[in-house]
Amino acid sequence: MILTLTFIIALALVFEYINGFHDSANAIATVVSTNVLTPRQAVIMSACLNFCGAMLGTQVAKTIGAGIVSGASVTAGVVVFALLSAVIWDLFTWYFALPSSSSHALIGGLVGAAGVASGLSCVNFRALFYKVIIPMFVSPVLGFLCAFAVMIGILWLFRNKSPSYVNRNSRHMQLFSSALVSIAHGTNDAQKTMGIITIALISGGVLSGSAASDFHVPVVVVIICALTMAAGTLSGGWRIIKTLGSKMIKIKPVHGFAAEATSAALIMSASHFGVPLSTTHVISSAIYGAGSASKKASANTSLVKNIIFAWVMTIPVCAALSAVLSIGFRMLQLGVMK
Repeated sequence: MILTLTFIIALALVFEYINGFHDSANAIATVVSTNVLTPRQAVIMSACLNFCGAMLGTQVAKTIGAGIVSGASVTAGVVVFALLSAVIWDLFTWYFALPSSSSHALIGGLVGAAGVASGLSCVNFRALFYKVIIPMFVSPVLGFLCAFAVMIGILWLFRNKSPSYVNRNSRHMQLFSSALVSIAHGTNDAQKTMGIITIALISGGVLSGSAASDFHVPVVVVIICALTMAAGTLSGGWRIIKTLGSKMIKIKPVHGFAAEATSAALIMSASHFGVPLSTTHVISSAIYGAGSASKKASANTSLVKNIIFAWVMTIPVCAALSAVLSIGFRMLQLGVMK
């Protein structure tokens, strides 16, 4: 059992590391593409603030660990197949430079693997609908509209100033907004793995508790996950950074500030209420919204369509993948026993 638990924790930390470099673009894509910071400066800043954000709470970890599927249905195998499906999807979308949601990949994996192991009755569809599905569709719309509105407000406020003046002063504001996004990313994304590791410790008998009311994330788990995500962020997911920072829509420092300020506010609000929001969805739509507010905006619509398709497919694909892995493992076991 100790070996199994060690393997699960190691796999969870691999997922956390991949989450870090896959989603590093969320916090630093705009600040790098607008040349406010060098890539090296940006990833170091983001990694440090990701760590700080991850230490600020565990509400999202409780949702992942005890809110989506019943604790009794989460075995070691369920955790392994959920993590494997999320890792495979993250690497697949990273290879094609698509900013998908690591959060939704993990949730989809949990639903698929737990559904095979214990039946769909173990899935809390109410929590899944209200805390995952609805935010999945609402958050990008809010990100786009709020960033668009903020950008319009900034343009009106500085309507008598030259574009060079606005962008020059926005560089300083963008440093602040980028830092906020990095903290917000830590408060939400780092906590998913905390929840998974805590589930593994409970199923392994190391910890007690399963219901949301008594689900507790040990401090050592918080620290390890925070450090792992920070390390992943340091490696930088340059493929996705280019997609968000320049390929989707052309932006300048003022657009970056509008997008990041909006994203940080939405993500931190979601973290406070324990909603495992996709930081990728929010920042991507906010960048598109801020960029669209400019008259000369030129968007890559085909790329945007591909990104939206990846968003929509993440949960069902990962659920199906983890289910297939779980069924395949069962069949392999039966074959060996015969």
